[in-house]
Amino acid sequence: MKSFLFQLTSTLSIFLLLINLQSSESAVVSIDLGSEWLKVAVVNLKPGQAPISIAINEMSKRKTPSLVALESNTRLIGEEATNLLARYPTKVFYNPRDFISKPYNYAIARMKEFYLSNDVFLEENRGVVGFRTDLGEFGAEELVAMVLRFGMGLGEGHVRGVVREAVLTVPPYMGVAERKGLLLAAELAGIKVLALVNEHCGAALQYGIDKDFTEESRFVVFYDMGAASTYAALVYFSSYSAKEFGKTISVNQFQVKDVRWDAELGGQDMELRLVEYFADEFNKQLGNGFDVRTSPKAMAKLKKQVKRTKEILSANTMALISVESIHDDRDFRSTITREKFEELCQDIWERALNPLREVIKHSGLKPEEIYAVELIGGATRVPKLKAKLQEFVGRKELDKHLDADEAIVLGASLHAANISDGIKLNRKLGMIDGSTYGYMMHLDGPDLEKDENTQQLIVPRMKKIPSKMFRSIVHNKDFEVTLSYESEGLLPPGVTSSVFAQYSISGLAEAAERYGSRNLSAPIKASLHFSLSRSSVLSLDRADAVIEISEWVEVPKKNLTVDNSTSSSNNTSEARADGGKDDSSESTENGSTSKDPDTEKKLKKRTFRSPLKITEKTMGPSKSLSEESLTDARRKLEALDKKDAERRRTAELKNNLESYIYATREKLDSEEFEKISSSEERKSFIEKLEEAQDWLYMDGEDASADEFQERLDKLKSIGDPIFFRYNEVTARPAAAEHARKYFDEVERIVQKWKTDKSWLAKAKIDEVQNDAEKLRKWLNEKEAEQKKTPGFNTPVFTSDEIYDKVINLQDKVSRVNRIPKPKPIIEKPVKNETEKSDDKENTHTPSSDESSTPTDQGSSDSDKSNDNAKSETEVHDEL
Repeated sequence: MKSFLFQLTSTLSIFLLLINLQSSESAVVSIDLGSEWLKVAVVNLKPGQAPISIAINEMSKRKTPSLVALESNTRLIGEEATNLLARYPTKVFYNPRDFISKPYNYAIARMKEFYLSNDVFLEENRGVVGFRTDLGEFGAEELVAMVLRFGMGLGEGHVRGVVREAVLTVPPYMGVAERKGLLLAAELAGIKVLALVNEHCGAALQYGIDKDFTEESRFVVFYDMGAASTYAALVYFSSYSAKEFGKTISVNQFQVKDVRWDAELGGQDMELRLVEYFADEFNKQLGNGFDVRTSPKAMAKLKKQVKRTKEILSANTMALISVESIHDDRDFRSTITREKFEELCQDIWERALNPLREVIKHSGLKPEEIYAVELIGGATRVPKLKAKLQEFVGRKELDKHLDADEAIVLGASLHAANISDGIKLNRKLGMIDGSTYGYMMHLDGPDLEKDENTQQLIVPRMKKIPSKMFRSIVHNKDFEVTLSYESEGLLPPGVTSSVFAQYSISGLAEAAERYGSRNLSAPIKASLHFSLSRSSVLSLDRADAVIEISEWVEVPKKNLTVDNSTSSSNNTSEARADGGKDDSSESTENGSTSKDPDTEKKLKKRTFRSPLKITEKTMGPSKSLSEESLTDARRKLEALDKKDAERRRTAELKNNLESYIYATREKLDSEEFEKISSSEERKSFIEKLEEAQDWLYMDGEDASADEFQERLDKLKSIGDPIFFRYNEVTARPAAAEHARKYFDEVERIVQKWKTDKSWLAKAKIDEVQNDAEKLRKWLNEKEAEQKKTPGFNTPVFTSDEIYDKVINLQDKVSRVNRIPKPKPIIEKPVKNETEKSDDKENTHTPSSDESSTPTDQGSSDSDKSNDNAKSETEVHDEL
């Protein structure tokens, strides 16, 4: 109940935070693709729907297993894949996100550790793991694309429309190559990714969106232990003043100060301890030397039940585990106490404190300076872990204001709304996130020495994202650029090399040769432009050759003052007196006068920028997929999408056929249908239904969608006339009653016309009355004829005919009713001849007294114009 009230309160508080700036149908989603679960939040401003909500799956659950099953020419995702996990563990793929851009050996080790028994192979080109399935070979990016496309489908189903934009959440330890791989998977899924947002930022957004930090800033630690990883993030919440519409307002913001993690510690490690414990116990019960760990099916069943056991132990001091037919038709049953479980995980409790310990240590803060420690992630529900955290920070209770499962995805949806074009937040919350890794730049090439210029830290850890930076180096030969992580001791999980990108820069030597003969004012340089994107992906975007040249160029002389120009003219005349004879003579010979030029030569520096060619040379797991591989991946995914669509269509039509058979059989046995159908007709139809039912459960098991549709259409061709007659039994009288009520209404309207609208023509009113009377007569005749017709015959008339005729009559009544009242005719008074002559005399013969006034001056001007007009008229007459 408390959880429900919390979700209700959160939804109501968020409801007032959104306004629609463009289309009312704008929608974006956020996808939290975790190691174990997939959650989707939708920001949707359609009327009648909650602005931010969690998209539920086909089982009406708010989170979906991030599983993909590829078995027997069929692809299943989420809940459907879970059903196959125990039967076909080798064909269900778990947590493909954590295998993106990971070395093959690391992936194999993790799969063995968690008893994943998929058929895998080494992708020679990149050195990563690939998966063999019944439907072909797939990479981790393609499997993730399937899950992401499924998640977008949940969002689209929620809004009942197409959604293209999304924000994806990622754990803070995810490196550049892994982020690029996830973006590639989203592209394969047809998703326009607005940004990859770190999970702790999503939680911070959800925490701060409904709070005010004007009076007090605060430090908050977000501690998250999920299924496969643990991290602690220190976030500083504050406010700043800004101008909006001429007014000073206070805007809340947060800045991520630090984040520390253990990327290989999570709730799954606790479950793994239980799996090992119960596996040993079953082996002892079996007693024949068999190790249950060698059976993929047995381990899949055991792991499934262990997850439930761990959840029970979070609320109870003892739990029972029961696995039916775990191996060789033998059941396994046992019990475990919470005390024993905590003993098995003793080292985990201490290890789980490390991220929190490190983030507080590096921050320099005292525990009492931290306002709150918010717990998120499913594993934080374990009582022993909460107790250890409380003991470490010295608090009786930790903060649990956020939903442990949904805080991240809901916060990410706020970020999606804020950066999308169609939706904006009504209440602002600034977000300043930082890069979780530091990045180095290494330059290598002919005549390049290893120094601070060729090896630079270009992105320090926790640098604000997004950011742009550039570096320049004096060089005149082609060279190579390598990007790497700052520290070998802080690498993404499984990564063995700090290098994640390599580029070849060409064209610099050619530019040096082209401009080398010019008067260079500075050595040739190469300018490198880098960007750290909103998704925290560092890349080399552009490279230019920078050439500076000094040249004598003619420029206009500067404008001189009056004094200077006078003295200048005197000097010029003197110069001409001394030695200007040749010029004057030349100008004389040329027949023109010579003048000093208006330009002068000056030494100017000119800078040229020549684009350099960048060729990516990254090797190993960080290498991007080739265009050929991308094309092949799109082709495979499109083929699977078509198969899934056909499978869903087949299942839907099969269900429709089955439902139609059962519903029709039930109705045909009722008394109502005996009145509108003959016994022979019902008997024949029942035989057809039984025939279709027999086919459905025998030959129709593997039938296609078109076959189901064909069978359904044949049955409906027989049943539709019967159901039509059945529906008309009640629809016809209702339509007739509607018509008669309107007849009475027409009479009232006509009487009102005669009283209030006397301008309406009698012919128009009579026409309406005649049409109403004709329709009344037609209805009476048809009803009398229908009474004489048996119920199993085709109806004499239908309810639709009645409604159509009534609508026609309504249109005519409406047209007559809209005829406006005519405007009254106003006759202008006619003046007699005497009045006209008096007017002329008064107009053209002013008195002498009046002519002296200003008004008379205007009259005299008017008279002049009249005289001119007369003269013009006279001339015109003469012509």
